[in-house]
Formats: sequence, C-alpha cells, structure tokens
Amino acid sequence: MKSYHYVNFAWDDAKAASLDPVGRLIYRSNLLGGDQRITNTGGGNTSAKIAEKDPLSGEPTSVLWVKGSGGDLRTSTRENFSSLYQDKLIGLQKIYAARPDKGLKSQAEDDMVGMFTHATFNLNPRASSIDTTLHSFLPGAHVDHMHPNAIIAIAASQHCERLTQEIFGGAMAYVPWMRPGFELGLAMQAIAKKNPQVQAIMMGQHGFISWDHDDRACYTLTLDLIEKASAYIEANYAAKGGDATAFGGAKYSTLTPTQRRATLAAVLPWLRGKVSKEKRFIGTVQDDEKILRFVNSKDAARLAELGTSCPDHFLRTKIKPLYVDWNPQAEDTAALKAKLAAGFDAYRKDYAAYYAKCRHPNSPAMRDPSPTVVLIPGVGMVAWGKDKSESRVTAEFYNCAVEVMRGAEAIDRYIALPQQEAFDIEYWLLEEAKLKRMPAEKELARQVVVVIGAGSGIGKETAHRLVKEGAQVVCVDLNEAAAQATAKEITDRHGVGIGVAGTGLSNCGPAIGLAANITDRASIRRMLDDVALAYGGFDSICVTAGIFVPSDTTGHIPDDKWALTFGINVTGSYLVGDEAFKTWKEQGLRGNLVLTTSANAAVAKKGSVAYDCSKAAANHLVRELAIELSPLVRVNGVAPATVVQGSAMFPRDRVIGSLAKYNIPYQDDEATESLVSKLAQFYADRTLTKAPITPADQAEAYFLLVSQRLSKTTGQVITVDGGLHEAFLR
Repeated sequence: MKSYHYVNFAWDDAKAASLDPVGRLIYRSNLLGGDQRITNTGGGNTSAKIAEKDPLSGEPTSVLWVKGSGGDLRTSTRENFSSLYQDKLIGLQKIYAARPDKGLKSQAEDDMVGMFTHATFNLNPRASSIDTTLHSFLPGAHVDHMHPNAIIAIAASQHCERLTQEIFGGAMAYVPWMRPGFELGLAMQAIAKKNPQVQAIMMGQHGFISWDHDDRACYTLTLDLIEKASAYIEANYAAKGGDATAFGGAKYSTLTPTQRRATLAAVLPWLRGKVSKEKRFIGTVQDDEKILRFVNSKDAARLAELGTSCPDHFLRTKIKPLYVDWNPQAEDTAALKAKLAAGFDAYRKDYAAYYAKCRHPNSPAMRDPSPTVVLIPGVGMVAWGKDKSESRVTAEFYNCAVEVMRGAEAIDRYIALPQQEAFDIEYWLLEEAKLKRMPAEKELARQVVVVIGAGSGIGKETAHRLVKEGAQVVCVDLNEAAAQATAKEITDRHGVGIGVAGTGLSNCGPAIGLAANITDRASIRRMLDDVALAYGGFDSICVTAGIFVPSDTTGHIPDDKWALTFGINVTGSYLVGDEAFKTWKEQGLRGNLVLTTSANAAVAKKGSVAYDCSKAAANHLVRELAIELSPLVRVNGVAPATVVQGSAMFPRDRVIGSLAKYNIPYQDDEATESLVSKLAQFYADRTLTKAPITPADQAEAYFLLVSQRLSKTTGQVITVDGGLHEAFLR
C-alpha cells in the first residue's frame, strides 16, 4: 500500500465488499469526511452512478446517488443522499440550452435546481445539492468533490492555473471561479470531453473534483492529489523559513496562559454583549499555537482584511473577520476594549456598505452585520455561533482559512474572491431558501444557563430539562465529579456537536461540569470566569444548592451548623447574585436569577428551625435582589415542598429517620427505593393533590422562570408543593 504523510488511507476492502453499492458510497463519504485535511464540516460532496431497477417500468436504469443539500460527509447516512435518474439530468441540458436567459449568474441557473425534482428517482425526499450537475455531467461513475486546505491554498493563489500545471502536470485540469451550478457543470463536462485523460479539475477559488469508474480508485485518486498538493506546499514553506517566517514573521508575542485567561475572562462577556446586539451568540475560544502564530504575525491585518476565499468558509465566517491591532505587551485590557469597540463600529458600517454596494433588487434583507470571528494578538481567536456546535464550526472554518492563507503565501500570493462574488454566495436566494427550511430555534436557543447544585436532585433534573429546550448548560456543584457526571449524561444523550473543539475550557459541547463553593466569593468568581471562557458569557443562573441540618432530639442545633445552613441557603445565593451581576452588567444583556427557597419558609416545623428560618430569609432575598438587580436581571424563586426522590438531602439514614419519626412501618433490610417511595407518599398524602413531588416537577418551574414565558415576572416565588395548604399565603 502506498505511504501517505498528509492524509490517512483508511479503505478496508473487506468492509467495502460487505456493502451494497449505495452503502459503499456512504462508506467512502464517511472516510473522506472524517479527515478534516480532506474536507471541512458540511463541505464537499460525493456521488456514484448506480444501476437500479426502475420502480415503474421494472427496467434497469442509471441512477445518480449524490450527497444532498445539507448534512456532513463524516456522519452522512443513506437519508442524506438524493437519487436522480441520470438520463433525465442529462436531458435537462436541452431545457437549459433553450432558455434565452441562460448564462452565468442568471435566474436560469437557480431555476434549474427546481427542475431536479422532476428527475427524482423512487420518490426520494432528500433535497438535491446545487452541485448535482457537477457529478452528473462528469464521465466517472464515482465522483469526489472535496475542500482540502492544501488544494484550496492553490485555488486561492494569484497564479492558480500555472501552479496547477506545475504541480499536477496533465493529471488535473483547471476551471476559473464559477459559482456552483448548472453552468459550472457544463464547463466541467466540456473540459472532460476535450481532455479524456484527465480525471480531476482544479476549481479556482473553490476546491477540486476527481472521478473514476471504480470507487476505491476514486478514493485513492482523491488522496493522491491532496498528498501531492500538501507535499508541494510544505516543501516551499520549509524553504522559506517555515514557522519562523510564516505570515511575514512575528509582530507580537503571545501572552502567558495565565495572562490569556485573565484577559479573556475580563473581555469575553463584554464582547458577547457587543456581538449579540441583534441575536445572542455563543463563543468558542481558540488559542492554540497555529492560530496564535497567525494573529501575532506582521501579515495578519492584511490577510484578515482580504477575507476568506472558499465559499464554504465565508458562509460561516462572513466575508472577513474583525482583527484588532492590540499590542499585548504594551497595552492593557481597557485599551483592548476601546479598540474592539471601535473595530465593531467600523466593521458593522463596512458590512452595511458591502451589502448596499453588492445587493440586487431581490436580495434577502441584510443579516446581522456583526463579525462572527474576532482575532486578538497575543490572545487568539473568538468564534461565534447560535450554539456551541455552530461556534465550533465557525472556528474550524477560520482555522481552515488560516491554513489556506499559509499555503498560498508559501507558494505564491493569497487572493480572495471579489466582493460581488462573495456577496452572491452569501446572499444566494437558494441559500436563503435553505435557511428558511431549517427548523425553528428552540425556546432557550442561544442561552447559556448555569445550574448550581446540578450534581444531583432538582439541579440535575433542571439541567436535563433546560438542555432539551436548546440551552447550553453549565453544571456546577461543590462536588466537581458529580457536576461533570451530569454534564456527561447530557453530552452522551445530545452529542457534543460538530466542528473542531476549542482549546482549554472552550473544548466543550452543550454542557460542561464545573466546581464551585457558593460560600466563597473567589470560588464563585473563578467559576463564572470559567463559564465565560467556555461559552463567552451566560444568561441565567439557577441556584438549586441547599443544605438541611436537623435539630437534635432536644431541639438544639450547634452554632456552626446554624451558620453553615445560613451560609449555603442564604449568603451563598446572595454571593452568586452579587458576583454574577458584575458579568451581567459587562454583557449588557438581560438575564435571570432563580433561587431555591422552600414551602418551609412559610410553615414552621419542629426539628428544622435553622433550615426553615434560612428559607424564610431566602424568600425575602428574592425580593431584595429583584430590586437591586433590576432592570437588567429578573430575580425569582422556586419553593418546593419536600422532594425525597433523587435528593442529596435525603440519604438512606435520613429517610429511615423520617419513617421512624412519623411511625411509618419499614424493614431494616428494605430496599432504599422502597423506603424512599413510602416517605414520598407520606408527604404527598399531606397535600391537596396527593401525588409525590419529583425533581422533574421543580425543573419545570425553573424552565418557566428562565424562559420568556414569564418575562414580566420578578421578585416572586413560585411554589411547587402539591398544594400544601399550610403554606398558603396569609
């Protein structure tokens, strides 16, 4: 087997032999998509022309199976591929040729995509990709269209055509930039007919496409071409001095990890507020060696201003990032904020001017003009998206853009797409239609919610409830392992999303587990800073942590236990709210604080004097903080009655003690689950609804209070006690 240095050959003949033709296409696609040196998330597509039985005539027919619109090659299944009659696709050429408005950028181009539905085989519902004709019109039975950084570096070079000939000889043809579509498919068809020995085409400013009549040979050819491009670039890169001279050499030095953390913690929530003027965004921080080498370089400002080249890139990263020329060794955080603020204002004005200059009469309305990528010398990159997964993909794409620029500058000079071409991709009506087909965002989408006490009981249930509604959830507990276990449960169930991970704390998915002691202000601050580094900031905090210390048989509670009870149940909630308000003010975005009180705050009970008094104080703390934190933050409370199931405050010995206290029969060797059920039903029988109160019942209240359903409610305590009439307001 041939040896590769820049890609991995992963084809398994035995595995491939066990699959049907469509299964082999999916297998090839997953292999190619699983290596980010071959293609990026959501980028590229593959196809196979397969003999099928026509469901109407029963006759054999050639069917093009091609990755459809949307989806990602690394995870694609059969459902992600459209299937079309090959002869009907070829027949569309006559319809296109007959149109008087045919030609590049014409309405005819987009209208032909609508015609693909008439060529659908076997009622396949998957929407066809704009790249369908590229696969149909080329002669190979198997076609790969990939976006490897090494190839795009050549495609984005000033002398792409010459370099293509120099690197690949006659093995790869060249087509100048064309927007993907029918016209490009026809151009490729003409190239293939004119050069029958050619099995690959370099697509200027875009990527490349290769084909063969054997799927394994097609896969191997794709790898061979990427390997050759990579080797050529790296040889030239090394000859020019390698990392030491990359991007013109270093202009600034990297801050230490401690300094980067402090800078990011101070800036990120404020920055999130700036980028979230229209819609809230979630951040991903990238501060690895490669991105720091770029942002610190002399050429970073020039290259960043040029913007990205490949259409797949700027659909995620916008036409260009925001680069701030801040000297990390000579300027402080205040100077960084000032430069970022000025940069944001200039960027938004520049984007509006770009839109006004390039728009067409039927262009979609201008989208949010804020940057989605921010580059800071000495610190790294911050990428933004509607959720953690999307911000990771944004980071991935700009990492790809940096590698493309590195390669292009090593062999030639990097160039970007002309603004009008970039605009026509970004505001393509077909792309707009695809965006409108996407499902509506969930109720807590774009929200980061911190749940304190998430290691067990109500907090754990609340974390699971909130993530189902689209929130990014920070699971916090005094017991870090318990917090991380809850976060793992969430990511195991919901996945970590796509795209490359960030670095450090930003290397997370929709949930992360952190430790904090809410009686220690410094511990709270560290945790909130960690949240900023993970997601850019936060929107809501739910404090479900609490402690119950019963009085002894004489009704006495030691002084230290009294202080501990108030320290956790009252002072801890105050410290969380007070410390979090500093961040909320930095963000300038409205937020929610939900505290946990108790039905015991209104009902005096023997044996729980410290707990009951602390919860009465917590009730009033809700009202006080609602005033202090207004109008930016709504503060409310949830008052549960006794929740036995899943509660950390009800270990087996306390359950047994309560059963004995209330003369409820039990056996010493009885299963804990049975004991808990008996005690829960006892408490339920004291309520009007006669049903045990569960953590899920409480989680629903927290969800309501952090959502917009009760957006005008603040300073209130919602009781979830099953109808405990002793707790009715007097």
